[in-house]
Amino acid sequence: MSQTPTPVHTLHDGRALPAVGLGTWPLDDDAAEQAVAGALGLGYRLVDTALNYGNETGTGRGIARSGVPREDVFVTTKVPGRHHGYEETLASFEESRSRLGLEYVDLYLIHWPLPAVDKYVDTWKAMITLREDGLVRSIGVSNFTAEHLDRLERETGVLPVVNQIEMHPLLPQEELRAAHAAKGIVTESWSPLARGRQVLEAPEVTAAAGAHGVTPGQVVLRWHTQLGAVPIPKSSDPARQRQNLDLFGFELTPEEVAAIGSRAPHRFGGDPETHEEF
Repeated sequence: MSQTPTPVHTLHDGRALPAVGLGTWPLDDDAAEQAVAGALGLGYRLVDTALNYGNETGTGRGIARSGVPREDVFVTTKVPGRHHGYEETLASFEESRSRLGLEYVDLYLIHWPLPAVDKYVDTWKAMITLREDGLVRSIGVSNFTAEHLDRLERETGVLPVVNQIEMHPLLPQEELRAAHAAKGIVTESWSPLARGRQVLEAPEVTAAAGAHGVTPGQVVLRWHTQLGAVPIPKSSDPARQRQNLDLFGFELTPEEVAAIGSRAPHRFGGDPETHEEF
């Protein structure tokens, strides 16, 4: 199967987000440099990191080493819980930008809402300022519920372009995706392959892989893209990176899509209403 070019989503601010990206957690700086440089060489154009991943420096080195023009790479990073608040977020962003070695960041996200701390609206106001100042091109959130999104809109009038959430066949997130669609927010999927074997060895996944002549991982990632979500799988293996990008030369049937997401729901990560990550 020859590789089909990666399509893009047009965000509600007019910018183009590639339909699949490279995740970098939990790579260290050296591994992130290798993985990012290699992935960009293979054709990836979306790279996802975070201050809390501890690899912004390596991610930035990988971007520089790849030789791909800066304007062609869509770089995402995130503000951690310990830096929530208006001034704190502005300072945190400068730390991230310095580590990445970049003049600007394409997408800046609030990593977790931390409703018990209740500073995510102030954090969001700082992100609006960063966007207005041209230091960030687009602003979004991660792990927000529909209620958190409503509050941002109500108190600032500005909606995120993206909400990056835990999503995989064991957590299809139908209700939240519908809320996103109603507001023009793009869903990004972290942990898109869940914890591996439990999903990749599922009969409905292996049957689809056989039917289309692709790998189980490609089936699951294609499931995300056909639901309109943007998966960001982490891999430092060049062969796996190539497979994870090569998703657009086949199409799952509606029956396959439904079957893949039909298992009992299971969340591996934190509950956004209670999870605290600083």
